[in-house]
Amino acid sequence: MTAQPPFKRIALIGLGLIGSSLARGIRQLGLAGELVATDASAEVRARAAEIKLADRIADDNASAVKDADLVIACVPVGISGAVAQSIGPHLTPGAIVSDVGSVKASVLRAMAEHLPANVHFIPAHPVAGTENSGPDSGFAELFSNRWCILTPPEGADTAAVEKLEQFWSALGANVEIMDAGHHDLVLAVTSHLPHLIAYTIVGTADELEDVTRSEVLKFSAGGFRDFTRIAASDPTMWRDVFLANKDAVLEMLGTFQEDLSKLTRAIRRDDGEALFEHFSRTRAIRRGIVNLGQDEAAADFGRKHTALTKKAE
Repeated sequence: MTAQPPFKRIALIGLGLIGSSLARGIRQLGLAGELVATDASAEVRARAAEIKLADRIADDNASAVKDADLVIACVPVGISGAVAQSIGPHLTPGAIVSDVGSVKASVLRAMAEHLPANVHFIPAHPVAGTENSGPDSGFAELFSNRWCILTPPEGADTAAVEKLEQFWSALGANVEIMDAGHHDLVLAVTSHLPHLIAYTIVGTADELEDVTRSEVLKFSAGGFRDFTRIAASDPTMWRDVFLANKDAVLEMLGTFQEDLSKLTRAIRRDDGEALFEHFSRTRAIRRGIVNLGQDEAAADFGRKHTALTKKAE
């Protein structure tokens, strides 16, 4: 652990998978002199206190952010504006305020209007997760070798951006800085559309009259199992994501439907060459993801972050 933590006090608002993982990583690495956390749910706050997730569990957002020099809202994007409104008057001048939502342009607009000019608002998106949620689901290694995208608004303080970048790097993340609108378009392709497809396929399987639910569960092949894992993600979070990023999602969904129509025609016309060419191209993309180290044999929750351990020593 470092002799002088980079932050005197960090406040976390929301203790689901991301918030509880941040809490564990922050404490393990000694990134804060004091860690204060809170959650809208009294039950979650009680459980967080029971497992000592933070140095102090606050009863509300206002008391949680008092004197904090880093505040991270770990909440569904649909309530990010309300959270900003609840903490705005209580923030310390010079504090860094961030979030972890997977939509950035709408969050930036929703939160910025409620935050005072004397704080540094730097939205962020750690591209990491599992299908689990709640204060017991987090683990410090969640961000290991995963990307965290920062989307600072125009005119953001360079020193504050660098400090937040160092914070995420210390947690094991690879940090990228990106325009908020471009982030939303990229994530519509890489995350939001795949989730929408997974929800649709699992829902379709559940509605088939000629296939019983027990058969779907019993004979699930690898592909369907992967879809069920994705479709098991927090419904509140994903409802908010699709509504907040609807323009980019609809654009990508239109492109997907065009490609699906091409494959439909190829199958109908027995065009094996077209199918083979398409599958070969997509296989190359998969290999590229593996080569970049963004997937491995172990599931996300099985990863070990050796660098994290070394830094904590």
